[in-house]
Amino acid sequence: MTSKSVGIIYKHQHEPARVEALKLRTWFENRGITVFSQEMAAEVVENGVSIGRQTVPRDVNWIVVLGGDGTLLGAARQVGRYGAPILGVNLGGLGFLTCIPLEKLYSVVETMVSGGLQVESRMMLETKVLRGKKETIRFQVLNDVVINKSTLARIIDLDVSINDVFVTTFRADGLIIATPTGSTAYNLSAGGPILYPTIETFVLTPICPFTLTNRPIIVPDSAVVGIEMGRESEETVVLTFDGQVGFDLHHGDKVKIYKSKEKINLFQPPAQDYFRILRTKLMWGGVTYNKRGELS
Repeated sequence: MTSKSVGIIYKHQHEPARVEALKLRTWFENRGITVFSQEMAAEVVENGVSIGRQTVPRDVNWIVVLGGDGTLLGAARQVGRYGAPILGVNLGGLGFLTCIPLEKLYSVVETMVSGGLQVESRMMLETKVLRGKKETIRFQVLNDVVINKSTLARIIDLDVSINDVFVTTFRADGLIIATPTGSTAYNLSAGGPILYPTIETFVLTPICPFTLTNRPIIVPDSAVVGIEMGRESEETVVLTFDGQVGFDLHHGDKVKIYKSKEKINLFQPPAQDYFRILRTKLMWGGVTYNKRGELS
């Protein structure tokens, strides 16, 4: 019988997560499953590559994340992009990605180990920045890439093209480029649409645009988005990846954003469809019941 292995990644400096990780480690080891456990430390980027204290190998069978969506995003970039499916367990907060409540952890993990959980593949975006002819950074995200002005800066001008065809100049506080998975994050707060998480597309959403007719644009996954600061814009702007890793953009930098060749696999909670998650997390219509009188 081939031995199985699991990676447990838990929230940085969060004692309840560390305690639960220790309990879960014992649970797996009692079933003969090899466990690799690590705290999700802050990421460091060197030469465009995300590095850090990574003790979970690429070839584990499963990954269990204990924390919130931020912890899962970091785990996805560091380990999940190699293919191991991720189970997200919510230890507080909204939790669109970590949607398994702690009280259901062991029943769901039992189902996972027995092969009873469905897996969804989610697209990622890859971003590269060219400074002159040199590539200064290349990074992958599961949620979004955001260009933001600095705290005291004026409105910035962003010249946007798709497949080398000029689209428009967004005059705004910034621009969000979000995957379907990330459409319920910053994109939603900025007035962007919710995209069904498994469709192959992404969305460009301006942040507080100067022109009210500048609206979000949904583009196919084959699109390559190019962004440059407009000639009139000399402000300091920051490029952020999944809201966790930042990179200062210089005037004249060229940003290219496109679909990554790698995907993230996420375990889906049993007996819970995506629209039920939306109803619960966004409190659509308050409390509702189905025809059998059960809470839905």
